Amino acid sequence: MAGKFEISKRAHGEFRFNLKAGNWQVILTSEGYSTKSSDTGGIGAQEQQGRRPPRTQDRQQRQVFLNLTATNGQVIGCSRMNADEGGRDNGIASVKANAPDATVDDQPT
Repeated sequence: MAGKFEISKRAHGEFRFNLKAGNWQVILTSEGYSTKSSDTGGIGAQEQQGRRPPRTQDRQQRQVFLNLTATNGQVIGCSRMNADEGGRDNGIASVKANAPDATVDDQPT
């Protein structure tokens, strides 16, 4: 089952997207965008970056997560925290498998 980008509007008016795997588990969550067009631009960047290895992997409080960054260094999406590098690496593989061909699901606002 293919992945999907799910666009939603936060309570304070910003838009964000989640990249979900075929089993609907969230792989990455975007930053907040002030407009929906900026949010969908982030999806396009993520689709392109999903074909490449993530540029950064960060450690925080003994947990590991990944940031997918654009070529300009701006963070496109962040994963959930993982207990170890294996979980992070599985997330990287999932982004590569799901982002390039994911559908876009624009949730009602």
